[in-house]
Amino acid sequence: MRVVRIGSCNSRSRGRSVPLIGIVGPCASGKSTLALSLRAAGYAVKEIAQEHSVVPDMWQRLTSPDVLIYLDVDPAEGAARQGLDVIPSWWREEREVRLRHAREHCDVYVDTTGMTPSAVVSRILMALNELGMPCVARRQIDTCDQEV
Repeated sequence: MRVVRIGSCNSRSRGRSVPLIGIVGPCASGKSTLALSLRAAGYAVKEIAQEHSVVPDMWQRLTSPDVLIYLDVDPAEGAARQGLDVIPSWWREEREVRLRHAREHCDVYVDTTGMTPSAVVSRILMALNELGMPCVARRQIDTCDQEV
């Protein structure tokens, strides 16, 4: 498995009745795909564009999610996913500066390099279950119907 860390899920809630999941990571790591799947499973999800902000803790200031998921990807694979022949030079700053704070404070970290979207979703659902946040809606989607 590619999960590096599953944190203690420190409560960052702002009095919400439904826990909010935040997703951050570099471009092409799978944030949008994961968010769609988690929403379909009944989770409240916010994609946070931390990679485009120079404010290190923007994810925390604007969203304050109950669970922060960090998706990572190897720069070469990220470029290939976007149909690029060359890795953009600004991606280094994105990873080393703009995403550092979120990476250091995430509850779940998954490197999506070499993983299919369904494998990423399955791994995240397992991690959420381990954090005490199982699927909240039993809809007819493959990811929620799998054993986690």
